[in-house]
Amino acid sequence: MLPAQRPGAACERAEYLLHRNDPADPGYVRFLARLAQPLIARLDAGSKGLDYGCGPGPALAALLERAGHAVSLYDPFFAAHEAALSAQYDFITCTEVVEHFHRPAEEFARLDAMLRPGGWLGVMTCFQTDDARFARWHYRRDPTHVVFYRESTFRHLAERFDWQCEVPGKDVVLLRKPGAAAVPARAAPFTQNRPATADHSASSAHPADSLPTPEKGKTTP
Repeated sequence: MLPAQRPGAACERAEYLLHRNDPADPGYVRFLARLAQPLIARLDAGSKGLDYGCGPGPALAALLERAGHAVSLYDPFFAAHEAALSAQYDFITCTEVVEHFHRPAEEFARLDAMLRPGGWLGVMTCFQTDDARFARWHYRRDPTHVVFYRESTFRHLAERFDWQCEVPGKDVVLLRKPGAAAVPARAAPFTQNRPATADHSASSAHPADSLPTPEKGKTTP
């Protein structure tokens, strides 16, 4: 969407507060498990991660912590911990977040800079697949959804950043930064009691800009 069409911060926050993302809701837990399960299967024990755009109820972090991983939180509206953006992580999750990015090229460069070599970026967003139905698509009607992605978009991003790209399920993509020996996927214990950004782009939060050369080490929004 064009800058003039994007909602302001106050409108964004008000819209996010309408979302029913209850960590105690079994349906929401199953929804988040679509990303959590394949990601957990690829992580080393005791990995350190960041839930980027965690929203007001960081249910996904709870799932990952139950699997034995340490998870920091960042959300510009609900967990604005700037120090979290200065660290590096073994994995970063963005569930229902990237469609809110006002400056996606900058956001993906920031995420790349925060990933350690060999780290994983786990993204869940509703892939745009049918141009003919776009005008009536429910996902487009959310006023905070301002950029949309196809599977091919993520493969383009992977090529741009030299990431490995996997699509383990519907609307889920796992992107791995190069630099470490491959960790084989393995079955991971997973309980069902478990679970979207740095300008208001990281929240559960722009048009797709042309991608710049990643600025290594740049973590400031």
